Amino acid sequence: MIESQKAAKKREKEIAVVEKMIRLYCRGNHGAGELCPQCRQLYEYARSRSEHCPFMESKTFCSNCQVHCYQPQMREKIRTVMRYSGPRMILYHPGMAVWHVITGILEKKRQRRKEREEG
Repeated sequence: MIESQKAAKKREKEIAVVEKMIRLYCRGNHGAGELCPQCRQLYEYARSRSEHCPFMESKTFCSNCQVHCYQPQMREKIRTVMRYSGPRMILYHPGMAVWHVITGILEKKRQRRKEREEG
């Protein structure tokens, strides 16, 4: 299966966002300049999930996906990172943060419209 350019770009952007969020979390909670082993493991796991996602073409973010492929323990870890890093992204990576919010809002509207059409 050949991946479309659009899906490949989405995959790259998703991985970049997750990496920045994990780095913010690690720096703020573990004081590390580089990722600590625990945060490195989470990043590698998240990257692997994203690289093997069969729904990249149709989803915006993992949180909007119908299938949650993270193991429960890793899902809780990434949620902790997101809760910590999400509000801080506007300070450290404002363009990325605004893009994420707008894309999330548009995706939720698209999902509601799709549900109305089906139901």
